[in-house]
Amino acid sequence: MDLIPSFQVDHTKIKPGIYESRLDTIGDEFATTFDIRMKYPNTEPVIHPNAMHTIEHIIATFLRNDEEWKDRIIYWGPMGCLTGSYLIVKGHPTPQEIYPLMLRAFEYLKDFEGEVPGATPVNCGNYLLHDLQMAKWEGAQYLKRLKEESCFEYPVTERLETAQGTFYDS
Repeated sequence: MDLIPSFQVDHTKIKPGIYESRLDTIGDEFATTFDIRMKYPNTEPVIHPNAMHTIEHIIATFLRNDEEWKDRIIYWGPMGCLTGSYLIVKGHPTPQEIYPLMLRAFEYLKDFEGEVPGATPVNCGNYLLHDLQMAKWEGAQYLKRLKEESCFEYPVTERLETAQGTFYDS
């Protein structure tokens, strides 16, 4: 089998930030996948699964309720490597256009109080796999990075046009 394009990106060059990782067309419409990279791959400790699950619940709820973006949100979910999440939106916004949304989402996470949305046996397939305090800490760390570090410089040299969509290769 061929190695899929997202596994062809040199992860030794990726740093935390917000990157367009894929652009798909569906008829005349675009769906853009963003790499919301919270950790340096293969260098920093990854986000604990309990915290990542909580981040998923809180950020997904926030995004699907955001007045400006809720109708454009297709998906928010964790990367299997636990170094960040994927955000898929309708259209073709830039990472710079997504940046204010991510700032609001991670501020919301950092300051979140109360019960984790959807963290009950009825609403979640693994409702005990949550850690709100660690999720808030991870959110605060990422928020600090977004505000203090350059976060749009994806280590790519070319776009790969495939039948499945557009990818970025280093």
